[in-house]
Amino acid sequence: MLNPIKLPLIKKLYKAYYPAGRAKKDELIITASHKGEIIALLRLKSVDKVRLLTGMLVIPKVRGTGIGKELLTHCKNNVFTDGDYCFAFTHLESYYSKHGFTTIDCSELPHPLKMAFQRYVDSGKDLIPMQFISSTTSKRVLL
Repeated sequence: MLNPIKLPLIKKLYKAYYPAGRAKKDELIITASHKGEIIALLRLKSVDKVRLLTGMLVIPKVRGTGIGKELLTHCKNNVFTDGDYCFAFTHLESYYSKHGFTTIDCSELPHPLKMAFQRYVDSGKDLIPMQFISSTTSKRVLL
């Protein structure tokens, strides 16, 4: 997890690699580092009683090396809970599915997330609502 004093570093990464992204101090930010340099990050924002995965960034020089997969695996095992959601771009649906997220109908989203999702879709973003389902929950459902 990120020490709040490092938030300016995260903002600098976003400015350099994804200017539309905006890290905020009220988000839970999980980072991956190599030799003291932040090379990937994932952000979760609390919205009422649930959390929304608001962004994931892997710096270009390490994309394709599996660091994003490692970060998501770490979060799947240590951070994500059944009250976590993401709005995945459609081309990333299978990627997030491999890390415990399940596609849901937008009607299943909690009200504040449903409104946010609809705003994104209305603005032209090609997104799919997904919910994290832990493997222990999946096993309980199957029993």
